[in-house]
Amino acid sequence: MDAEKTDRLHRQGPAMLRGKAIPRTTTDERLLDTRGPSDWLHADPWRVLRIQAEFVEGFGLLAELGKAVSVFGSARTDPASEEYALGVEIGARLAKAGYAVVTGGGPGIMEAGNRGAAENGGVSVGLGIELPFEQRMNDHVEVGLEFRYFFVRKTMFVKYSQAFVVLPGGFGTLDELFEAVTLVQTKKITRFPIVLVGTAFWGGLLAWIKDSMLVSGKISPQDLDLIHLTDDPEDVVRVIVAAHEEEARRLEEEAAVRASSDEAGT
Repeated sequence: MDAEKTDRLHRQGPAMLRGKAIPRTTTDERLLDTRGPSDWLHADPWRVLRIQAEFVEGFGLLAELGKAVSVFGSARTDPASEEYALGVEIGARLAKAGYAVVTGGGPGIMEAGNRGAAENGGVSVGLGIELPFEQRMNDHVEVGLEFRYFFVRKTMFVKYSQAFVVLPGGFGTLDELFEAVTLVQTKKITRFPIVLVGTAFWGGLLAWIKDSMLVSGKISPQDLDLIHLTDDPEDVVRVIVAAHEEEARRLEEEAAVRASSDEAGT
């Protein structure tokens, strides 16, 4: 038997599988695939319970996380690269500022963010995902959870983070970025900072957004203010802290207005 196949490790939610026990498709793929016989009519109600269980596990594990920032970026980033070092420094600065660092739990930039937090006394969180190819949780994750469904995992990123930091990455990174921007733009979530790190990498995308989407009226001018672009790790933390301080002041002012209104009405 092929040694590579026998040594391969596959995670499926909380389960660990090896060898011939590894399924050929992922849980997400089976949920979204409409091909095949009509037995999905009987299977889908049971899937709802599994989805519910993932939400319960995530809510239970992260409910007391406190202030947190999600750090996204490519799993393919070389640990010897400048981008990886930048991820470590950002994770470290966030930890020193009192934020837990939440990543996808894998290698590359995710590992860098977790490493920076763990090595500097911060809380290092990894939210992994079942994939057809194995991507194990990196060694710097202190609080970890593996998900079967992408949409459950995304909910955890959004619900328990007060900011997103996005380093260079691929399709998965873009997916997380634009979901966050859309949720903030449509006011589905409280506005919080979204920081892109890497002007050379992200500059072309932002120029296209401005020159194509904005010019053609697909977005509003103020939508461009939802994203901050920088190369400086110190600036990343400054933007996040400043945004949260401003939000705290706004909430205090609103509370004072309500209190004054209540007193006037009595």
